[in-house]
Amino acid sequence: EKQFFFMEAHNGISAKLVEKHKFDGIWASGLTISSSMGLRDVNEMSWSQVCEILNYITLSSDLPVILDADTGYGSFNNTIHLTKHLDRIGIQGICIEDKIFPKKNSFFQGHKQPLEDIEIFSGKIKSIKDSSSNIQVVARIESLIAGWGMDEAIKRANAYREAGADAILIHSKRKDISEIDEFIKTWGSEFPIVLVPTTYYKTKPNYFLKNKINIVIWANHLLRSSISSMEETLQIVKKNKSLKKIENKIFPVNEIFNITKMQELTNNE
Repeated sequence: EKQFFFMEAHNGISAKLVEKHKFDGIWASGLTISSSMGLRDVNEMSWSQVCEILNYITLSSDLPVILDADTGYGSFNNTIHLTKHLDRIGIQGICIEDKIFPKKNSFFQGHKQPLEDIEIFSGKIKSIKDSSSNIQVVARIESLIAGWGMDEAIKRANAYREAGADAILIHSKRKDISEIDEFIKTWGSEFPIVLVPTTYYKTKPNYFLKNKINIVIWANHLLRSSISSMEETLQIVKKNKSLKKIENKIFPVNEIFNITKMQELTNNE
């Protein structure tokens, strides 16, 4: 079975870079899209504003895109509305999580968070499948992060598979893979599994291979590395009141022209 490695992109240029470096697909992350706009990861951006950015991501790259759609932006009806737009934009996958709208980032609060009722969330999965034959649904289970435990996670995985999900994303904020591993072994299903090793980043690649993990998502690392780089540039320029020390460290303007295919325009003219 082939494994797919998806890298986060939050705008057109990051999508172009993901494709250039031959990743298998793009994770359009709720956290990084909202953060890149200076907003919090709590659905401050509407789904239509997110679609605006997705337009640029799909224009910039031919890679398959999975949208991190949080809780689906409201009831099943909002989710249907979103799905129809995603279909038109050419998004291949939608990932929805079983928390309550508006969502709060899973890594922000420590205490037990409320989860969406299983029936209601299963209805959301069904409504997406009914309104689009092209879009794969990844059902993201928040039980382990929200403090509801393993039994609840297994129960939800079974329900979401029944409801028609194409894959299960099991999420954990442990520093190691132990909790995820327990889920995989306990569930024991030959069903597509998606992992997001943000906190358990030391996991060795052969773990994904051995456990037949279908998709591994590197969820926010382009935005985070670009912020580190911008901070460094700002400190150097502020301190030196000169560009001399950074010119050879930063991406050349000519290379930007290459990535955005400026030559193609000239040839066409």
